[in-house]
Amino acid sequence: MYIQQKINKKRVSLAIVTAILVAFTAYVSLTPSQSTQTAQNETKSTTSVATSNASPKALIASATHQIQSSTEPEPDPQPVVKVFSGKIGKGETASTLLNKWLTKAEVYELASTTKKTFRLTKIRRGRPFRVTTIDGDFTQFEYEIDNDQCLSVTKSDDGFVAKCKDIKYDITTERIHGVINSNLYEAIANAGEKAALAARIGDIFGWEIDFIRDIRKNDNFTVVVEKRFREGKFQGYGKILAARFVNQGNTHEGYYMKDKDGFTQYYTAEGKNLRRAFLKAPLKFSRISSKFSKHRLHPVLKTYRPHNGIDYAAPRGTPVSAIGNGKVIKIARSKAAGKYVKIRHSNGYESGYLHLSRFAKGLRVGKKVKQGQTIAYVGATGLATGPHLDFRMKKNGKYINPAKAINPRAPKATKAQIAILKEKVKLLDPVKDTAQTPNQAVDNAV
Repeated sequence: MYIQQKINKKRVSLAIVTAILVAFTAYVSLTPSQSTQTAQNETKSTTSVATSNASPKALIASATHQIQSSTEPEPDPQPVVKVFSGKIGKGETASTLLNKWLTKAEVYELASTTKKTFRLTKIRRGRPFRVTTIDGDFTQFEYEIDNDQCLSVTKSDDGFVAKCKDIKYDITTERIHGVINSNLYEAIANAGEKAALAARIGDIFGWEIDFIRDIRKNDNFTVVVEKRFREGKFQGYGKILAARFVNQGNTHEGYYMKDKDGFTQYYTAEGKNLRRAFLKAPLKFSRISSKFSKHRLHPVLKTYRPHNGIDYAAPRGTPVSAIGNGKVIKIARSKAAGKYVKIRHSNGYESGYLHLSRFAKGLRVGKKVKQGQTIAYVGATGLATGPHLDFRMKKNGKYINPAKAINPRAPKATKAQIAILKEKVKLLDPVKDTAQTPNQAVDNAV
């Protein structure tokens, strides 16, 4: 809106200047004799610009009127609008980027304006940006914070104005089905989809199914998911509106809905929340290399001793997730455990993550973490024969088997929500009306 207003202002200014020049040229070019002749011919010509006795103001008004009323006006010079787009480069900051169009003082003013909206110190490598100029003058800076939000900073006569806006996509809704042969990622790829969809399915059913231990051949899934497009190009997945996973003959279903606090939840048709206090595993997809045991031969020390956790074999650098909401109580390194993190949860529970390669950026003692948040990365520090995660849990100070920990559900849906959920079951039903497209069937169910 502001860019268009600025263009219109430039057009009006150019028109006024043109009118003044035309009028002034006509006024100063008239000789006395020409002025007399003009006065004599006044009754013969109603289109003359002015007489020698006319004031400059009258000349300007007359010339302006002729310009505006001309049936074939000269085209106004068009302001030159340029858009510079790209992605934030390695080591690039807001200052180094914007210094191409703004002075240091202006960059500082712009950064100060955005503080309450989005701090420019948080811009990340690889994120898209756009800078718009009009006739070489900076007008707007846009930075895509994530796949949903965009920072927009516009320069006005009063300074800079910053706001966050939703990124607009063209949305299609598709029903996708697949059968497991060896693992979920492979099944997703065989269905012609991206790996990100496998991770999203894992997030929904992560409390019901251990995708490391529980998956079997011929398990199958069906999801109804939004796909995002911009300028015809696929930009990722939106909401998974409904999902079904059949695991070892047991059917699990989840339907998307916001809870009373506005947080995304997945419920069964009966209103049970799929989310629980703890994830079934701190890694999305891996394998167990050693179980919880009171008498295990240590692979390095070659002595029998208790193994107070579960070992998950995974490549070095695999993200490690907090199994539940809590507070970080220790970040340290020891000879045996290597780099490790401890988190305190509610109801007397603690979780520990050992043999890490590194900690997540910004992680510190006392920081609150959310369930599923990346806290560290798999490594082989301490007494370890290879990269893996040694995951441990305590209840009231005593080690417990994480696989057998009591795991209560999150609050269930309200009665009003349950009525809506029963309608959403139709999302996963086969499209029986051949005249309907899958999108129409989804629309009718929602």
